[in-house]
Amino acid sequence: MSSPFIGMNPYLENPELWSSVHSRLIVAIADALADIISQDYRIEIEKRTYWSDDTGEDLLIGIPDVALLSSAAKNKDAKAIKDTNSIAVAERTTIKPTRILLPTSEEINERYLEIREAKTGKVITAIELLSPKNKKAGEGREAYLRKRQRIFQTQTHLIEIDLLRIHPLFLQAQIPLSDYRILISRSYERPSADLYAFSIRDRIPDLPIPLRQGELEPILDLQSLIHQVYQRGRYELAIDYSQPPKPALNEEDLTWFRSVINHG
Repeated sequence: MSSPFIGMNPYLENPELWSSVHSRLIVAIADALADIISQDYRIEIEKRTYWSDDTGEDLLIGIPDVALLSSAAKNKDAKAIKDTNSIAVAERTTIKPTRILLPTSEEINERYLEIREAKTGKVITAIELLSPKNKKAGEGREAYLRKRQRIFQTQTHLIEIDLLRIHPLFLQAQIPLSDYRILISRSYERPSADLYAFSIRDRIPDLPIPLRQGELEPILDLQSLIHQVYQRGRYELAIDYSQPPKPALNEEDLTWFRSVINHG
C-alpha cells in the first residue's frame, strides 16, 4: 500500500515508529547514493550510541579504555583487602533491606552517513538524519551540536535532514516557519548555506549532493525513498489513520489532512 501523502507522512514521526524509519531511511539513502555517485567515492554508515534512562537523561557512549584496571590500582586494592584482615568483626545487624525499583535504561543507536574518497578515506560529505535525541535538550543534542560545529570548521560538506516537527531548534533565528527543513552546507561556501524549508503538504525537495568542488552534484530523490521505506516497512499495518498524527496539526493543516485521508 502506498502512503496517502504526497510528501512526508506525519505518522512516521511517531516515536514508536521513528527508530525503525530512521534506520531504514539511512540504508535506503546509502543504497541510492551508490547508484548516482562515481566509483571515486564510498558510502559508510556510521553509528553513535547512547544510554537513555527513564528520567530522560542521556549518556553518550564512547569507545571504552582497553585497560580497565591499572597495576597501581590493583596494588591499592590488594592492600585494602589485606588491611581488612586486621579489622574486628562487627556485631550482626537486625536491619532489614528495603525493596526499591532501579531506573531502567535503553541503548539507543543513531546512524548517519559519510561519503568518503575511495583512495584516501577522506570524508567529503556527512549526511545526518535528525532524531528526537538530536533535537531535545540533553547529551544527545549537545553531542550532535559539537559534531556539527566541528564539521563547520573543516572541508567536509554537511547535509542535515530534519523530518521531525518537534523542537525546531536549529538556526531558529534565520529559518522561515515550516514543518520540515533540510540544510545543505557546502564547505567552500561557508558561512552561507542552502536551507530547504517545506510543509507537510509539500513534496520533499530533491537534494543536490555536494562532492569535490567543481564536480557535478548528483540529485537524490528523497521523496521516493520515503515512499519506498513506507511500503517496504508495511507501516500501513502499524498506523491507525482514524486517529490524528502526533505531534498535533494546526487547524488549517488538520482540515487538509482529513481531506487527504478521506479521499485516500
